[in-house]
Amino acid sequence: MFNGFSQEALDFLMGIRLNNSKEWFEPRKEIYTSSIQTPLKELGEELFAPFAETEDMMYKVGRIYRDANFPPYLHYRDVMWIYVRYNAMWWSKTPTLYFELSPEGAEFGFRIAKPDAVIMERFRSQLTEDPKPFLRMIRELKSSFGVTVDGEEYKRRKPCTVPEAEEFFRKKGLAVYLKVEDRNELFSRKIAEHASELFQALRPLNDYFHELIQIEELSKVLIQEDVPQEPGPEMVKAPTQDFMW
Repeated sequence: MFNGFSQEALDFLMGIRLNNSKEWFEPRKEIYTSSIQTPLKELGEELFAPFAETEDMMYKVGRIYRDANFPPYLHYRDVMWIYVRYNAMWWSKTPTLYFELSPEGAEFGFRIAKPDAVIMERFRSQLTEDPKPFLRMIRELKSSFGVTVDGEEYKRRKPCTVPEAEEFFRKKGLAVYLKVEDRNELFSRKIAEHASELFQALRPLNDYFHELIQIEELSKVLIQEDVPQEPGPEMVKAPTQDFMW
């Protein structure tokens, strides 16, 4: 059962940030296992439990080892994470409920970091047609939890005919989250309860973007079905008698 993180965990992540090497990590691997990996797994199970019966939902707890093939080419992560989302090949393109632990504390919420441009086009079209459901979700999240609404923005503004939704027409991606630095919360079960409560409140927002992606995928299938298929080259028949090629 998850009972909170510890100062040892935060100190370890700060140590990795300042000493990102195998020589520093290996003698302290047991600290990582007991103070970070195990509590994160326990927390991940707890955060996922309300979603477990939802078809195609999954969760994952990140490993401290970085992929050596991608920048910044460091050995280890100094920010550990949990995500809960619908199954997808590219996590950055799909809506995700996430929890991150860093030397500064915790951050948790909703993120669709780098969606395909066509998804955000559909998002803007839906806002133009009827902005009320989305804006109501954001307004309630701000009122109930004091969330921060953020996300990478386009360099050039997109045309907007809905003044109350103008800030969202600038977004290339979207994040809605909380940051917690209070040690009393981080080092107790309060952080699990807080994150779980926010995950539940963010569920409609997560599903809102998931439905946009499903609509786009269905649209692609229908377009492919409407396009006449060119006949492929005739297959070469196998010989009727066995012989050496």
